[in-house]
Amino acid sequence: MNKTVFPDIRPESLVIPEGQTLNSWLETRIARYDSRQLDWHVLKFQADYDPKYRRAQMRYVGTGGTGKDEGDDNVVPAEHFTFSTMVLPAGCEGPLHLHTDAEEVFFVLRGNKLRFIIEHQGERFETILKERDLFSVPPGVYRGLVNEGIEEALMCVIIGNSKPVTPTYPPDHPLSQIKRGKA
Repeated sequence: MNKTVFPDIRPESLVIPEGQTLNSWLETRIARYDSRQLDWHVLKFQADYDPKYRRAQMRYVGTGGTGKDEGDDNVVPAEHFTFSTMVLPAGCEGPLHLHTDAEEVFFVLRGNKLRFIIEHQGERFETILKERDLFSVPPGVYRGLVNEGIEEALMCVIIGNSKPVTPTYPPDHPLSQIKRGKA
């Protein structure tokens, strides 16, 4: 049997944290659905302002871009990106916001009418995503989404940074004046 060799990856480059075995360390890199909970609180400051902003995050890798403290020990530590799922009830929206330091990827698992909105330097782009569609949003543009469907939507959300800068809102958006709750 031939062994595949990857020239830029050497077996000795894997560093297991001191005091752990391979098995104990790899167990910290597993996030099981049974141990996750939907977090409706992390973005509650938005929903408190207006219920249309109600949505929940379920974190798997890192704490995402919501501003959640890093003290969440129920996630796989992020090294290069974050990964979570997002529930967006029918009629609700994620407000326009900006990630200056990371690409953000949305993959629709469930939902058939998600309007994605991009604004940049006075231009606006909109598209509708349906189940199993993906949208990769580059850093430095405002992005938002609205669930125009009649059922809640479920998306995978990946942010291309292990600890993205907390996003900001357009200066004229009402949420730009709201103080974030302690996540």
